[in-house]
Amino acid sequence: MTREEIRVVTLAKARLDPGMIIWDVGSGTGSISVEAARLASGGRVFAVERSPEGLELTRKNAEHFGLDNITVVAGEAPGALGSLPSPHRVFVGGSGGNLSAVIDIVETKLLPGGRLVINAVSLETLAGAVERLKTPWQTDIIQISAARAERVGKSHIMRGLNPVYIITAWKEEEGDDR
Repeated sequence: MTREEIRVVTLAKARLDPGMIIWDVGSGTGSISVEAARLASGGRVFAVERSPEGLELTRKNAEHFGLDNITVVAGEAPGALGSLPSPHRVFVGGSGGNLSAVIDIVETKLLPGGRLVINAVSLETLAGAVERLKTPWQTDIIQISAARAERVGKSHIMRGLNPVYIITAWKEEEGDDR
């Protein structure tokens, strides 16, 4: 599950609006899908996941929050993306080692003014994203490190969470200076 601190920044980088079509590639438990569906009311989120456990958790989370604008898509990216409607926004939380091929599909299907937001925990994923996201893409890359207080005896200490790189990309021909 994407930690709350990372979800907040990831969603902010996407700049969601009501009515948007959103892909959540590698949706895992559906935490990004659920938040995106709430922010993009009147739109549709396509939560793409290959793991049966992840698919079930995404379904349960959508039901728990009473969301009917999430479509759970069983399959592996990039193959599962071809038949989806063109998105305004794409989140990639997992690509099964196929990030470049996922970006290829996104590059052809992303609507004008669209944004791609990739969460990477490994340096290899970060490097792969940076290498692939060249012209016509513009990118913004940040690294988030968060810590949470944890009680140890009578005191509290801060425990660091795994740092995450958040790569935001948009096509430069859109003339956006984001």
